[in-house]
Amino acid sequence: MIFDTHAHYDDHQFDPDRETLLGQMEAGGIGTIVNASASAESWDRVLELTRKYPFLYGMIGVHPDEVGDLDEKTFARMEHLLKEEKIVAVGEIGLDYYWDKEKHDLQKHWFLRQLELARKLQLPVNVHSREAAADTMELLREHGQGMDVIVHCYSYSREMAEEYVKMGYFIGVGGVVTFKNAKKLKEAVQAVPLSHIVLETDCPYLAPEPYRGKRNSSLNLPYVARAIGELKGVTEEEVIRATEENARTFYRIPVRKDTAI
Repeated sequence: MIFDTHAHYDDHQFDPDRETLLGQMEAGGIGTIVNASASAESWDRVLELTRKYPFLYGMIGVHPDEVGDLDEKTFARMEHLLKEEKIVAVGEIGLDYYWDKEKHDLQKHWFLRQLELARKLQLPVNVHSREAAADTMELLREHGQGMDVIVHCYSYSREMAEEYVKMGYFIGVGGVVTFKNAKKLKEAVQAVPLSHIVLETDCPYLAPEPYRGKRNSSLNLPYVARAIGELKGVTEEEVIRATEENARTFYRIPVRKDTAI
């Protein structure tokens, strides 16, 4: 079954049909979903989803665009929520110099604080990095050694992907790999061992071809698995099997005995 390592079903774009859509996952070949948090405001919605759907797990964290809302009281609540039963990672956290909503020093400060919290609680981390390749690598080399990390929505060079693999990290690959102009990502996927790749949607964003520009969902992940398989010379089924195993190992989520959704 397909494992979506990074989704946002708490997003308001899913308000009209969230329950119906999530009810279609098993029939669509989707076995497990991990829902990322973007802001402190999203935490309660993420927790609610994890409690309602047996196949859905959550991350607690604050996206770099939202770190201006973080303070010590909110950070203390984050630590408390990270101990919830179905919260399996810190995320998504990192650096974003594309939108530049927050000052770089503030982004770095809270990125490191959240990394330190993940280390303290011995939790894996889901890292967002956009237009911040050098600083992300530098901070992870200095503060992320020995940690379990997915570099989410990977968008950098083949060489940097290979460096992350040497650090033991996983590369998150989603709909962008199906785009004709995604040359760097395709090269990275070809170079990285399948044992270090995980599938993700980042839904409702980044739908693959032929749905580019429309609302994304986990049901579109077969297109991503197929594209990865073509790049690596293996079957779609092999990609699904390997990436599920990678994701379960990373998030420490065993196969459920009761797979009914």
